[in-house]
Amino acid sequence: MAMSMGFLFLVMAVVARTAATPPVLTIMSPDGDIVDCININEQPAFDHPLLRNHTVLEAPAYLPDIDDTSWQLLSETQYAIGTLDSPPGPPSGRKRRSTSGVLKLNRLPSSAWLRYGSFRIPMITIRSTLSRQAGRTKCPKGTISVRRLSGTTGSQLGQEATLGHKVGHQIIVSYAECMNVPLFRRRIRGSSRHQKLSYQMTLDDEVEDMFVLLSEVKRQIPSITAVSSGAIASDYQRLRVESICSRLGLVSLAFLWKQDQTSLLQEMIANGIKAILVKVAAIGLDPSKHLGKDLAFMEPHLLKLKELYGSNVCGEGGEYETLTLDCPLFTRARIVLDEFEVKLHSPDSIAPVGVLHPTIFHLEKKGNIDSNSVEEEPGLVFEVQGDGPNTTEATRQLDNGIVDVVGQTRTRVNLSKTGKENTFSICCWLEDSSESSTGLKEDLETVLTETESQLSKHGVSWQNVLYIHLYISDMSEFAVANETYVRFITQEKCPFGVPSRSTIELPLVQAGLGKAYVEVLVANDHSKRVLHVQSISSWAPSCIGPYSQATLHKGVLHMAGQLGLDPPTMNLRKEGAVAELNQALTNSEAIAEAFRCSISSSAILFVVFCSARTKESERNQLHEQFVSFLDLAKSSRRVANVIDPIFLYILVPDLPKSALVEVKPVLYVEEDSEDDDETRKDQLGEGDFSCWGYKPEKWHQDCLQTRVIDGKICVNVLSISAEVMKKLDEPSGDEEQPLKRVSRFCVYLLDKTLSENLFSWQDTTSLRIHFSTSLGVSVERLSVIFETAFEVLNEMSLGVISNGLKEPIFSLVPVLGAGNSSASLDNIITCELFSLRS
Repeated sequence: MAMSMGFLFLVMAVVARTAATPPVLTIMSPDGDIVDCININEQPAFDHPLLRNHTVLEAPAYLPDIDDTSWQLLSETQYAIGTLDSPPGPPSGRKRRSTSGVLKLNRLPSSAWLRYGSFRIPMITIRSTLSRQAGRTKCPKGTISVRRLSGTTGSQLGQEATLGHKVGHQIIVSYAECMNVPLFRRRIRGSSRHQKLSYQMTLDDEVEDMFVLLSEVKRQIPSITAVSSGAIASDYQRLRVESICSRLGLVSLAFLWKQDQTSLLQEMIANGIKAILVKVAAIGLDPSKHLGKDLAFMEPHLLKLKELYGSNVCGEGGEYETLTLDCPLFTRARIVLDEFEVKLHSPDSIAPVGVLHPTIFHLEKKGNIDSNSVEEEPGLVFEVQGDGPNTTEATRQLDNGIVDVVGQTRTRVNLSKTGKENTFSICCWLEDSSESSTGLKEDLETVLTETESQLSKHGVSWQNVLYIHLYISDMSEFAVANETYVRFITQEKCPFGVPSRSTIELPLVQAGLGKAYVEVLVANDHSKRVLHVQSISSWAPSCIGPYSQATLHKGVLHMAGQLGLDPPTMNLRKEGAVAELNQALTNSEAIAEAFRCSISSSAILFVVFCSARTKESERNQLHEQFVSFLDLAKSSRRVANVIDPIFLYILVPDLPKSALVEVKPVLYVEEDSEDDDETRKDQLGEGDFSCWGYKPEKWHQDCLQTRVIDGKICVNVLSISAEVMKKLDEPSGDEEQPLKRVSRFCVYLLDKTLSENLFSWQDTTSLRIHFSTSLGVSVERLSVIFETAFEVLNEMSLGVISNGLKEPIFSLVPVLGAGNSSASLDNIITCELFSLRS
C-alpha cells in the first residue's frame, strides 16, 4: 500500500435492522444472528404498503388448487400472503368466498409466487424458523421469530442493502481478533432513501449510519486521517464513502479503483488472499458447485465466464460475493469454516441465486500464539449507538462564514461576459490601487461573491457552472485560496456535480489587478456529466474537495488542469518537467477513458502551463515529448477519426505543488447532430471584410490555428508575436497605435474565420486574450483598446456583437509569455476563442 497509516482499524455497519414493531423478546440464533420474537398479529410483514386497508384472516377463505394447470409455482417459501382483489379470479369452476378488501393468509406448501396466465400474485415471505440448541432460549407461544436481515425494514422486505453485503456478516466480527485491531460496528437503522448516483445528506438513509459510525471512530481515535474501501467499479458506493469522508475531513483511499479486474484477481490470489464464494447470482455460476470454493480454485472458471459472457471476474456486476478467511493482514489467526449450509434463493435455470450461510467456525492461530484457538480479547469490538446528523443544522453550518465585502470594494470590480445565451463565460477581477489593496483572501471573497451575484442575475447558480479558472497572485497562498473557494462552491450547492477547475498563479499585481481573478463557464441547463473521484487510487489523481476531474457538456469534455502527480502517492514526479508532462498526460488519458475517448484522438485543444522555474533546456523538449506521447497512443488504439489538436503553451510564475507543468485538455465526445449546416450557410453567407482595410495575405493564416469539429465547435488560437506587430505597425505619433492596430487585426481575423466556418459571435462561449506583461501596459488600458476594436465591429454588424451586453465579451489574462510551442513563448498577444453551436 503506497500510503502508510498510523493506525489501522475496522468499521462494520452491522447488516441488521430493528423491526418496526417492538419485539416481545430478542434472542440470538446459533449462527450469531439477532432474532426478534414478534407478536404474531403484529409481524413486520403486515406493515408492507401492499397490505394497507386489508384485514388479516388467520385461516384462508380460498386456497387455489395447486394441481390446476392454470396455476404455476414460481419459487419456494413457508408462508405467503396474497390479496383477493389482485388476481383476475380463481380458475374456472371455483368460487371466491370473501368480500372485497379482505386479505387472506394462505398456508401454501411450497409457493411464494403464483402465476395465473400472465398475472403474478405477489407473496411476502414471513420467516418463522429458528434453530434451537439445548439451553438456548426460544420464542414464546403467540410470537413468531423474525431474523434481522440486511436491507430489510417493515416497509422494505427483501430489499438488499446498497452499501454492503449481508451474506456471512456474522463472521466479520472475528476479523478484529485475526488482525488484532479494534472493530467498530453499528446496527443499520436507515435504508437506501437517496437513490440517485450522487449522494446528498438524507435523513434516515443508511449512509448516515456510516457517518455516525465513522464519527465515533474519529472521536475515539483522533489520529485517524483516512478511510480505505475496496471499490473497483461502483460509483454508487464510492461516491457515498467520499461524501462521508468529505464531511468528516477524512481522505478516501480506493487503491483498487479502475484496476483491471483480471490482473486484480490474479494479484489477490498471488498475495495469499483466501476468499470463498458465499453468494452466486450469474450465468455460469452454480450454487451447488461453486459456493464455498476459493478464488484460486475459481479463477479459471471466472476467466472463462468473462470470455463467454463478459462477466466481471471480480464480481463487480453482482455476479458473486466473497468472504475472506485469510490474508496477509490476518497476523494472529485465520478463520476456519467448520460447517455451513447452502440455500437456494432462486432456482432459475439460467442464473440461479444461492447463498452460503456459515454455521460453525473457529479461529486457527498463526505465528507464536500459544494455543490452537484464539479467544476474543475484551475491548476489541465497539458497539456504536446514537442518531444521525440533523440535516437542517448541517445545511445552516454550510452557509456560515461568508463575509459580504463586495459593497466596500464594488468600484474595484470588473466584469466580462460572452454573448451566447445557453453557454457563456463570466469573468470577474479587481483593479488594484495602493489605497484599496487587500489580501488574497479578501480579494477572492469579493470576486466569488460578485460572481455568485452575476450568476443569480442571469437565472443560474453554482450548480450550472461547468468549469472554473482560478487565478491567484501568489501560489504560496494556495491553501488560503482553497479554504475560501470551498466555502462558496460546495457539493450541496452543486447537486449535478461540482465544476472542474484549473488553478494558476499569474502576474496579476504587475498588470494592475487585485490578487484574485475568476472565470466561470456556465450552462443554463442541467445536462452536464461530471466525473468527481475524491478517493486516492492508482487510477488518476484524486480531487479531494468541490472540484472534479472532468465535466462533459454538449459534446465538449472540459478536463481539470492535470499535474504530473503519481496517483497512489499524490506526489509529483521528481525527474523533472518531461517526467511530469508524461505523468500528466497519462493521468489525462485515464480520465478520458472514463468517457470512452482518448486524448490521442479526441483532443481539440491542449493548453499547457509551464512554470517559470522550468529550465529552458527542459522546456524546449516538452512539445516534442508531447507529440511523441500522442503518436504512441494513437498507434496503440488504431482509431480511424483522429482530431489534430491545437497546442497553446503559456508561461506562468508558478503552479500548484510547485509543479513545472500543468496540462489542460479540451476534448470532443461525439454526440448525435441536429444542426443543419446548409441552413446555417444560407443564413450567414461568406461576408465582406474589406472595410477593415486589410488585404488577405498568406502570413495572416500563419498566425492562426483553427479547428472545426462536425460543424458544432470552432476553436481558434491567434498568435501575435513582436514580428507580426511590426508588420502591422504604421508610422504615427500615437504610442498606443501599434496596440490599436493589433487589436483591430485580431478582431478582424477572428471575425473573418468565424464567418467563413459558418459561426457567429453569438456562438462564443469564451474569449481569452492572453497578453505578455512585457508590453508594460495595464489591463485597464488594454481593455479600452480592445473594446474600441469590438465597437467598430459592432457598428459594422448593426449591434449583433454586443447584443445588448454592457460588459465586454472578452477577458484579459496577464501572462509571462505564450506560444504554439514550448520552445517559443514570445507571443505578446494570444487570443483563445471557443465557439459552440447548440
